[in-house]
Amino acid sequence: MIPITEHGKFTMQYLRLMRWMRSILLIIGILALSYIAITLIGARIYQRNAMLTLKKQIQAKEQHKAEQPVPTINEGDVVGRIEIPRIGISAAVLQGTTSRTLRMGVGHIKGTALPGESGNIGVAGHRDTYFRALKDIRKDDEIQLQTATGIARYEVDWIQITSPSNIGVLAPTTESSLTLVTCYPFYYIGAAPKRFIVRAHRQ
Repeated sequence: MIPITEHGKFTMQYLRLMRWMRSILLIIGILALSYIAITLIGARIYQRNAMLTLKKQIQAKEQHKAEQPVPTINEGDVVGRIEIPRIGISAAVLQGTTSRTLRMGVGHIKGTALPGESGNIGVAGHRDTYFRALKDIRKDDEIQLQTATGIARYEVDWIQITSPSNIGVLAPTTESSLTLVTCYPFYYIGAAPKRFIVRAHRQ
C-alpha cells in the first residue's frame, strides 16, 4: 500500500471541498431559478386577473350611467391598463409603487392625478420587467390608458434622463398629461443611479 503524504491529504480535502461547493452552488442556482419562475408565473396570472377586474369595472360603469360615489382606492388595486402598441408594452396599472405592487404590474404614483382624471398622471414600472421596452420609445409614439370610463390616448412629447431627486417631472399640470418613470440605465446591475422619464400629452 502506498502511503498518503500530507500533500496528498491536502489535495483530497481540496477536491472534496470543491465538490461540496459545486453542489451548494448548484442548489442555490436551482432555488434562484425556481423563485424567478414562480414570480413570473404569479405576475402573469395576476395580470390576467387584473384585466378581468378592469372589464368588470367597465361593465359596472356602463350599467350605472349616473354618477357614482368615488370608491376608496387601496394599494395594489387595479386602476387601469397601459398600452404602447409600437413597442409592445401592455400592463395593468395598479395603485401605489410598493415593491410587491411593482412586481405585479406598473404603479400609479400617489400624489399625481388618477388615471381617467385631468392633470399629470404619474406611472412607474421596473426597467427589467414591464417597462423594459421603454428604451425603444420615441417622440410622437401613442400611449393608451384604459380605465373604467374609457380609453385616453396620449402622444409622447419628450424623453428625459434625470436624477431620482428631480420630482418636478411629477408636478401638477394644467393640461392632461402622462408621465412614465423607470430606472436608468436599463442594463445597469444593481440600484440604477438615474431615472428615465417619458412625458406625453392627451390627444
